Amino acid sequence: MFSRRTLLGGAAAGAATVGLAACGGSSSSADAEAEITTLKIMAPLLSDTAPDPEGQLHKAVEELIGMPLEITWVPNASYSDRVTVTMASDNIPHVMVQTGKTAELAQTAEAGGYWDLTDILSEYPNLTPENADVAHGASINGRTYGIFRLRDAMRAAVILRKDWLDNLGLAEPETTDDLEEIARAFTEDDPAGDGSSTTGLIIPAWNGYGNNGPYDLWETWHGTANVWKDEGGSLSPAFLAPEFIEANRSMRAMVEAGQVNADFATMDSGTWNEPFFTGQGGIIADVSSRGLQLMGLFKDEDPEGYGDKVTMVGNLKNPDGTLWALPTPGYSGYLTIPKAAVPSDAQLATVLTALDVLSSEEGQRLLNNGIEGVNYEVDGEQAVAIESEEASLIQSDVSAFAQIGSQSNGYLGLPAKPEGEAEEALDQKRLDFHEADLDSAVFNPGAAYMSQTYLQSGAILDQIVVDARLKYLAGQLDEAGLEAELERWTSSGGQQVVDEMNELYQQG
Repeated sequence: MFSRRTLLGGAAAGAATVGLAACGGSSSSADAEAEITTLKIMAPLLSDTAPDPEGQLHKAVEELIGMPLEITWVPNASYSDRVTVTMASDNIPHVMVQTGKTAELAQTAEAGGYWDLTDILSEYPNLTPENADVAHGASINGRTYGIFRLRDAMRAAVILRKDWLDNLGLAEPETTDDLEEIARAFTEDDPAGDGSSTTGLIIPAWNGYGNNGPYDLWETWHGTANVWKDEGGSLSPAFLAPEFIEANRSMRAMVEAGQVNADFATMDSGTWNEPFFTGQGGIIADVSSRGLQLMGLFKDEDPEGYGDKVTMVGNLKNPDGTLWALPTPGYSGYLTIPKAAVPSDAQLATVLTALDVLSSEEGQRLLNNGIEGVNYEVDGEQAVAIESEEASLIQSDVSAFAQIGSQSNGYLGLPAKPEGEAEEALDQKRLDFHEADLDSAVFNPGAAYMSQTYLQSGAILDQIVVDARLKYLAGQLDEAGLEAELERWTSSGGQQVVDEMNELYQQG
């Protein structure tokens, strides 16, 4: 999943460590004239073991790009600090993976620390963005300072206990009204048929605003814009619109009726699957991959009868039948090219050519699937894992090498073949509704822009909204109190954020 805290300023703010922009080792004329003969990359490592530079996958990538490859793998937990230190050093790689759109990245880029690729990427077919909305949102105040790393633009799903629906003779929901009725029935009508106490919607403690959480989904389905709303060419915060209040009014009614888990304000998100699996609740609004995880839990318990336990649907229509689908940002970080390491146009062309090859179909399959015939076989348009010690080593390396791929031209790797018929059917179902939902996606019009006030005070401002919403849902604030807290956001610096965002928006 994406980070819980997605900021209203259009992009996530990172450490406020600035002044290092464009300050890493200065490049001499000799540096600018030198050819790049070894491509150097720094990337985060999400596992315990870094790939062996003598390993099969590393060597296969070198062969594909036609030059030696030197990758510095940095543990993910310390990666952002390492980026800061590296950019201030004399040992800067040609390509740096950036895990998010941070304040430091923006300030370094706008100060000239990274190449501005806005007018360059179109020369490289495999680096030309497939989705213009995602590309714009990934930009920094309208400029492209890196190649964004593609992620699914649509992931939202409502996951339900299929056996409970069947027991009660209920159809899958199409609207928010349908879901409210299912939540009521799951709470009141003994869906398990054993007299046990159950509830409908399961929500964990969820911090942050505008980060594709359950509340964001519910609000979007009711017509609330995605973080920012374009009103006649001007941006306004989505939570100041009437639809925000209306959506939370209906959610509060569900809470008061016991149709949401009582510990929604404190439940550990790491245990989100448990009440669904153990029969304490029957609805989760999250990413669709969770539905496949849950099916796997049921399969472990009952390998023969697991197929009728889980179903999923996509984004829900509002009570009037209108569909507003909540997309993800569609990317997760960037591949940036520091000017201190790549000072000349010729060197830039060398780096971009290598990255273009890595984003070709052959390159994407290598980075995301591995080596055909060694760790996977192709079955139709899917990858089937090979079981062997050699294959396991390569598959471990694949999980790391995927971090240096961009796929901004569209994903060309092979999806993994699901294990059984039930998994395959559920997987295809989610792919189908994700594709359909994209036609109704509500993208954030302010995603590209970064308010300086927000970068400095965004965490405090966000918390006002998060706390107000939670207190309202818990009955600690009435509607007037909720509105008063949202007004406090405006008077506590929020209006300055709005003004700065609109200035950037008009320039963009």
